[in-house]
Amino acid sequence: MNVSISKSLAAAGLALSGVAFAQSATPAPDYTLSYNAGVVTDYRYRGLTQSRQQAALQGGIDFAHSSGFYLGAWASTIKWVKDGGGNAPLETDFYGGYKGTAGDIGYDVGILRYQYFNHDLESSPNTTELYGAVTYSLFTLKYSHAISDLFGFDNSKNSWYLDLSAAFDLGNGWSLTPHIGYQKVKVDGDYSYYDYSLTLGKDLGNGWSASAALVGTDANRANYRTVNDKFAGKTMVVVGLKYAF
Repeated sequence: MNVSISKSLAAAGLALSGVAFAQSATPAPDYTLSYNAGVVTDYRYRGLTQSRQQAALQGGIDFAHSSGFYLGAWASTIKWVKDGGGNAPLETDFYGGYKGTAGDIGYDVGILRYQYFNHDLESSPNTTELYGAVTYSLFTLKYSHAISDLFGFDNSKNSWYLDLSAAFDLGNGWSLTPHIGYQKVKVDGDYSYYDYSLTLGKDLGNGWSASAALVGTDANRANYRTVNDKFAGKTMVVVGLKYAF
């Protein structure tokens, strides 16, 4: 699960247009606004396919304040709600929080809403989570706690997800990110599982980046099947291409 208004936007616009001031440097804006769009060969979330192991289109917008507060929205095409008898072709995420540092420790706390508009499912897939993360050196540990039912599981409030990742800079725009996570589903322990991934990333320049991730889980195969009877947590390589601007 990666923003200027009024005078700040105007200042940023002048800077981008090449206008220069000989007397003094233009101060950095208090706000930044960024966008991203991309495509992946399979939308995997916490190790499980959301797009029936098929390609998905994705995009988002992020607003960040220099104080550390941020807001954002992100969306992806999906198939699992339709496969379950609903109508939502999109997952839309809304989030907000605060990032800061305490000595050598970085931290990030916030709230995230997964929204499936017009889903028409008897058990709502809409989910709200609180999250907190700490980063030290290369490592990030994140905890997410559902304050609603979790993705359509009835009576699953207080389910949680814990994940640990590391970010290795390989040089020349290459990066390597290993990850392991554990999803606890409160309603039934048989639905809880571990997931893992190893992602190789490449900064292509001019806002473009590419990735290839080996993704898998130890989820119960009988509990997590797609509509075409494939294992939703099958180990496979997912390739992505993204443009940020």
